[in-house]
Amino acid sequence: MTAVQKRSAARTSPDARRGASRARSTLMLTAGSGVLGLLVWVALASSGIQGFPGPISVLERAAQSIGDGTLFGDLLASLRRVLIGFVLGVALAVPVGFLMGWYRPVRGLVEPWLQFFRMVPPLAIIPLAIVLMGIGETPKIFVIFLASFLSSVVSTFQGVISVDSTLINAARVLGARDRTVFVGVVVPASTPFILVGMRIGLGASWATVVAAELIAAQEGLGYRMQQAQLYYDLPTIFVQLIVIGLVGLIMDRALLLAERRLTSWQERR
Repeated sequence: MTAVQKRSAARTSPDARRGASRARSTLMLTAGSGVLGLLVWVALASSGIQGFPGPISVLERAAQSIGDGTLFGDLLASLRRVLIGFVLGVALAVPVGFLMGWYRPVRGLVEPWLQFFRMVPPLAIIPLAIVLMGIGETPKIFVIFLASFLSSVVSTFQGVISVDSTLINAARVLGARDRTVFVGVVVPASTPFILVGMRIGLGASWATVVAAELIAAQEGLGYRMQQAQLYYDLPTIFVQLIVIGLVGLIMDRALLLAERRLTSWQERR
C-alpha cells in the first residue's frame, strides 16, 4: 500500500469518521449557543431595562472605537502588560516548581510562603503595589506577574511530585543518573501540568490587568471601562467586555492548541 493510500485509509477509518462527527456536533452546539446568547441579549434590550444597549448600538460604538483608534490602542496596552507579567511569572515559576518537587529542603523552605501568598488574591496587592511602586506600569506588571507565577508554580510542583515512581526507579535500575532521570522522565511527565498551569495563569493575568487598570491607568481596556462608567456609557462598557472575553478566549485556545501538540503522546478522551 502506498503512502497516499495509507493516508486515505486513515481518513476513512471508523475512528476518523467518529472524530469528524464529534467535531461537527461540537461546532453546531457552539453555533447554537452563540445564536441563543444573541437572542437573549436582544430580548433583554427590548424588555425596557433603562439604558440596556442592544447589539446594534454596541456594534456602532465598536466601529466608532475602531475608527478613532482607541480600541486597538487600549487593547495593545493591556496585552503588553499581560504578556510581560505572564512571561516573567512563568519563567520564574517553572524552575521554582521543579526545585520544590525534586528537592525536599527547597520544598520545606518555599512551600509555606507559597501557600500563604496563594491565599492572598493578587487584586488585594494592588493598593500596596501602587503605594510602593507608584502609578506607572511597574505595579500593574507586578500583580500580573504574581498571578501567573502562583498558578504556574503550583502546577509545576504538582507535576513533579505526581510522576510515577515506577518510571523513575526503572530509569535508575537501567543506570540513569539523576540528571538523566530528571530530563528524560520528570520533565516530559510534568509538561501537561505545566501547560495547564500556564492556561490558568494566563486567565488570572488577564483578569488581574483589567482590575489593575480600573484603579490606576491612562490607557487600557479596564481604564476605558472606568471612564465609560463615569458617563454612564453602557455601549462602551459592553464593547470592552466583549473584547476582553474574546481576546481571553483566543489566548486560551492558543495555549490549548500548544498543549495538545506538545502532549500528543498523552491518551485523551
